[in-house]
Amino acid sequence: MSIRPYRGVQPQIGPRAWVDESAVVIGRVALAEDVSLWPLVVARGDIHRIEIGARSNVQDGSVLHVVSDGPHAPGGWPLTVGADVTVGHKVILHGARVGDRCLIGMGSVVLDGAVIEEEVIVAAGSVVPPGKVLASRGLYLGNPARRVRTVEDSEIERLIATAAHYVALKELHRAG
Repeated sequence: MSIRPYRGVQPQIGPRAWVDESAVVIGRVALAEDVSLWPLVVARGDIHRIEIGARSNVQDGSVLHVVSDGPHAPGGWPLTVGADVTVGHKVILHGARVGDRCLIGMGSVVLDGAVIEEEVIVAAGSVVPPGKVLASRGLYLGNPARRVRTVEDSEIERLIATAAHYVALKELHRAG
């Protein structure tokens, strides 16, 4: 695995967090306990910070990045991902905030300053435009992403179960 500092800042890897050997983690990145970053994930915290909450998983080929301070983004935008979040394969998260217990479907793109509140499902292939807020307990899909219905309790239970599954799976990988 490639975990490396940027300008003297070393990534912080929490207890029992697992980073696949092909993933790249650079700079101001903080992974909480039991986080997993799967093959070919890039988390580049060079111009702002990336924080990923406990038991969240970021799947194969996803790119995590931030937005620097500038005239179009005063102060810049970090990337924050809550707890028990599943980020599907080949997702791009760029300077956004993702709340707890969310699913970001495969191939989705979440752009600068977007806010995804708690218990949201973003359907595969969706695009969340810059600055858009996705309200809690919604299923969103499309380009641009739009709310199509309320997320049911059984789906929230499945989000939590999926996060727990990835915690168990990463433990198998950690053990070899």
